[in-house]
Amino acid sequence: MNIPEHLRYTSDHEWVNIEGDVATVGITDHAQEELSDVVFVELPSVGRAVGSGDEVGTVESVKAASPIYAPLGGVVVAINTEVEGDPSVINSSPYEEGWIFKVRLEDAEDLDDLLDSGGYEDLIS
Repeated sequence: MNIPEHLRYTSDHEWVNIEGDVATVGITDHAQEELSDVVFVELPSVGRAVGSGDEVGTVESVKAASPIYAPLGGVVVAINTEVEGDPSVINSSPYEEGWIFKVRLEDAEDLDDLLDSGGYEDLIS
């Protein structure tokens, strides 16, 4: 299982990469593996204000549909339209090309609620 140490994680299986005040969000390798072949992604709208824990989209596979949650509060500043056109990129590259959206952080204290790689590994074990 691939769990990059430089990322933060949620108990809902999203990963977060913080760069300044912008967080890039996607679903973990574990999540994409559990879903299997991703066939559809519903993305949030750019400019949408989100709260930590808000449902912002959906990832659908041949097996199930799973909500995507905002791990941090803020405003959506970018979406990955590549995953709309080719959702399978989430399976092939969940931590690089398969990112889903970016949010400008509203409250840095939201970061305290995220898991480090060891905490996430314990969660899925």
